[in-house]
Amino acid sequence: MHRLGGTGRAPILAGFRWRSDATSADGRCPLDQLFTAENLHWRDKARDIADRIVRPLAAKYDREQEYPWEIRDALAEAGLFGVWIPKEFGGHGGGVMDLCLVVEELSRACGGVGVLFAVNALGSFPILLAGTDEQKAAYLPSIANGEKLIAFGLSERPAGSDASGLLTNAVEDGDHWVLNGSKKWTTNGGAADIYSIFAVTDPASKSRRISAIIVEKGDPGFEIGRKEDKMGIRCVPVVELHFDNCRVPKNRLLGGRAGLGFKHAMMTLDRARPGVAAQAMGLAAGALELATVYATQRKQFGAPISSFQMIQQLLADMASNVEAGRQLVYAAARACDAGAPELTKMAAMSKLFATDMAMRVTTDAVQVFGGYGFMKDYPIEKFMRDAKITQIYEGTNQVQRLVIARNLIKEAGRLDHLAAFIPLPDHPNTLEDLARAERASADA
Repeated sequence: MHRLGGTGRAPILAGFRWRSDATSADGRCPLDQLFTAENLHWRDKARDIADRIVRPLAAKYDREQEYPWEIRDALAEAGLFGVWIPKEFGGHGGGVMDLCLVVEELSRACGGVGVLFAVNALGSFPILLAGTDEQKAAYLPSIANGEKLIAFGLSERPAGSDASGLLTNAVEDGDHWVLNGSKKWTTNGGAADIYSIFAVTDPASKSRRISAIIVEKGDPGFEIGRKEDKMGIRCVPVVELHFDNCRVPKNRLLGGRAGLGFKHAMMTLDRARPGVAAQAMGLAAGALELATVYATQRKQFGAPISSFQMIQQLLADMASNVEAGRQLVYAAARACDAGAPELTKMAAMSKLFATDMAMRVTTDAVQVFGGYGFMKDYPIEKFMRDAKITQIYEGTNQVQRLVIARNLIKEAGRLDHLAAFIPLPDHPNTLEDLARAERASADA
């Protein structure tokens, strides 16, 4: 065990691992039985990169707010960019579960790197879900091997939560689509080579107004605008995109059909939201690990603060919430991979719970660190800053509550049989009311 240095600061024990997957006496984790061999393979690869490469570099790239190409290269070399892409297009044939396991491990070390990785799934899901075979063959292999990065362009200055209120437009002109307008808050913009862009192609239509178009870096009339100066996830760029008579070949219309863009965007978000939830859950788990180590090292009143019941309460609540979030994230990921009818609701629930939980847990972790938690030479404040955006992007948590509630109300028809028990049919008061109603009917 490390001891307190002369400064009174408690050093962070680098080798400590607070793992829900702690091994048993035979060296195996009981929860590992719930995963496939492929799940565990990609999780362990991500864990190795997170501990060996990401954690030592996280503070540097947070300060510099520059894209960590050396981390991208390590992820590509490990084959991680292909975990969600089918084998026929150069990937490993995994799914959202593999994606979430990798994002969780990376985010334990750095939330910015977690989204740096996950945003490539967000950008490529439209092609994967709705692209033509030719589009899939043209773009997915280079994303799977990490050669090219991709971004997702939906939000605009006037269209954040209101995704249907887009103003960027695309007009057919011979063999091209011509785009005009701007996108806001495009994560991975500038670093990416490929962009899934949503634009208005039929302003008069209510249901078929929007289409998705694939734009490439270097297309005439396409440029990267200002780079945002962010609170958190500072290692991944978030930028504006500008289209000034940007000409794109017609064969880059997603799926080869106009008017399906809003549907494609919603399908994409359903499958990407568990990834955001995994990012948040990884941040919370990483913050819990650091707070637990600090609590066992930091002494006040002659004893480690981990011996104080108020600190124990914080740690116990943090650990319980992290584990609850983890199981909901995994359930949502499985629902996505199975194509379950409840996937929209499950994805929203996982995103809502895990991101709200991450904000609470990372804030409590700062509290465990006390004054040191407020200082940038300690690692914990970055976790709190990184966690905040997870409550906002890919659908604010207020929107997630609406999505969940609307799906619950739609599903209420399955519960019609319960109406016979409201009120309880055999309760004396209910029987008395029925008898009174029968007498009144007879008198009438």
